[in-house]
Amino acid sequence: MPLKKGLSLAEEKDLELVEVAPQADPPVCKIMDYGKYKYEQAKKAKEAKKNQNVMKTKEVQMSVNIEDHDFNTKVNMAQRFLENKDKVKVSIRFRGREITHKDLGYDLMDRFADELKEYGRVSSKPQLEGRNLLMFITPKSDKN
Repeated sequence: MPLKKGLSLAEEKDLELVEVAPQADPPVCKIMDYGKYKYEQAKKAKEAKKNQNVMKTKEVQMSVNIEDHDFNTKVNMAQRFLENKDKVKVSIRFRGREITHKDLGYDLMDRFADELKEYGRVSSKPQLEGRNLLMFITPKSDKN
């Protein structure tokens, strides 16, 4: 129907003429209470935001020559982070000539991931970035 007729019909019913699909040919309009529509959209957005899970990233840093007690402390920290539904970034920094023994770093990462296998899963395998070896562990979801 023509625009003038649509506007007069909307005014007659004390509502607004709202363009729903402007890209269509011809554009599609709808007669509705726009204030109520905006309120419903805001309410839906607020509900969706309330139900979403925000995941933070916590970091655990280690060295290649870490002692067993310190290693267990780091594992316990990471376990606590995973139980709080946070993502864990595990990093090993190679200092000086330690970079020549990358295999020790990879072994340490495997050991770390093995300790935490019931709390989370490795989302990205250990990878070397400069002098740092990085790995990400995400918490196991309730659905699994």
